[in-house]
Amino acid sequence: MPTMTTRLQQVAAETFGWDALHPEQLAAMEPLMEGHDVLAVLPTGAGKSAIYQVPALLLPGPTLVVSPLLALQEDQVDGIESSEAPEAVAVNSAQRTAERRHAWRAVEEGEAEYLFLSPEQLAKDEVVDELAGLGISLFVVDEAHCVSAWGHDFRPEYLRLGGAIARLGHPPVVALTATAAQPVREDIVERLRLRDHREVVASFDRPNLRLTVEHASEDRRKREQVVVRVRTLMADPGTRSGLVYTASRKDAELYAGELEQFGIRAAAYHAGLRAAERTRVHEGFLDGSVEVVVATSAFGMGIDKPDVRFVVHASAPESLDSYYQQIGRAGRDGAPAEIVLFYRPEDLNLQRFLTSHKAPVKALARVADALHERADPLRPAELGRELDLSPAKRTRAVNLLEQAGAVGTSEDGRLEYLDPQMGTGEAVERAVGVAETHQRLTRSRIEMMRGYAETTGCRRQFLLGYFGEELTSPCGSCDTCEAGTASEQPGEDEGPYRRGSVVEHREWGRGLVMSLEQDRLTVLFDDTGYKTLALQAVEQNDLLTPLEPSA
Repeated sequence: MPTMTTRLQQVAAETFGWDALHPEQLAAMEPLMEGHDVLAVLPTGAGKSAIYQVPALLLPGPTLVVSPLLALQEDQVDGIESSEAPEAVAVNSAQRTAERRHAWRAVEEGEAEYLFLSPEQLAKDEVVDELAGLGISLFVVDEAHCVSAWGHDFRPEYLRLGGAIARLGHPPVVALTATAAQPVREDIVERLRLRDHREVVASFDRPNLRLTVEHASEDRRKREQVVVRVRTLMADPGTRSGLVYTASRKDAELYAGELEQFGIRAAAYHAGLRAAERTRVHEGFLDGSVEVVVATSAFGMGIDKPDVRFVVHASAPESLDSYYQQIGRAGRDGAPAEIVLFYRPEDLNLQRFLTSHKAPVKALARVADALHERADPLRPAELGRELDLSPAKRTRAVNLLEQAGAVGTSEDGRLEYLDPQMGTGEAVERAVGVAETHQRLTRSRIEMMRGYAETTGCRRQFLLGYFGEELTSPCGSCDTCEAGTASEQPGEDEGPYRRGSVVEHREWGRGLVMSLEQDRLTVLFDDTGYKTLALQAVEQNDLLTPLEPSA
């Protein structure tokens, strides 16, 4: 009798035409087949989709794939349809009623194996009720970092997925993402309520990416430098395409216009454009008619283009999580690619402003009051009809109250006040505390972005250390290595503050050592976020107490 590995390899070859599955793909597929939930963190281009596409054909019942963008859903459906696999269908708001009915009927009658939905669809009671009768055999959460308030692309709708999974009887769940530092991974496991799960985390190192940072003293000068650098990169005969990321829609338009004046086929991409224009730019970049896309963070999720030769950031993004995902779109063919960050310290002040979201106190109070006064739990739609709040405000208030332990979701998806003895004032106060903790964590990530831009040590070591991965020797292919300022790092077994060790600070509480350099260490504190501490100050003032991992 063939082993499970053999069966998976056979399906991959016969149905999808893949000669062999990678070790990381098999490491994720095999636990799924045994009924475990799986969190897989694999770099862009590592074949994450295969992790669910192959097991789906060996499990009875349809596979549900939650995917955040319509364009991403279309790409995934097209990829399946180009193989010998059964039909894949999507259900979304952009379709006509007849198209949606056809898709549901194809799944109900067993013609379609894969059903793609957005997280917004899963927030509808009637959709979850429909799914409950289909016998879903595999629940896939694509771009799973969106579930984490720690993540760089947090989507409130993703927080409702844990309840939807429970209502479907908790079929095996696979959460997929290309970027997830440790706090994001922990959040994914908690928010999706993964059970007896396995984690497959590939190395974050991309040796073919050359990392550089260009410092600029004033904005006008920086803008000139960005245009000159992109022109220089495009002058290389081997460069056909690249990406430029900007902090605002206005900048995306301005840079695209300037590059076009120099004969570069550039196009702006941001959420303010019409859907047809975004589709045109997306498709043009893939087919080569657009050489350079100048975009906000709205562009890139699901982009499958192997020959992107550079990624330039005209301004620093809000986190290394976001930065890593964006630069990961370069050099996916394994050939060298240039990664350039243009940095002004003042740009991070803008990021602090853009990521400052005060807790919606009035909305929290209204939601808490509505649920506290009801004897029976409410469906989200009923709460929406009862309160004159925008869906976004209502969803955020419910999410914060849930994270504060004041509100819960029942097995059938209804919202209930968990402790009638807890006053709504206390519930709101707890929820505000959760929002403030999120704010501190966000600010700490901005400071880690600053640390990457300003370090004189090896940039690759800094970047990998943020994700909890060690590189003891300088990489030799970043600007600081080339300048001779990078140095060997202490071995992981040297000293009391090893990477991965648990420590306690008398003010910031419990934390995890993420990286150790010659003169400093970075600690991820549970409630405060990332802190970079001078090693000499830590040792002289006994700032950190080593703890046992279980403490």
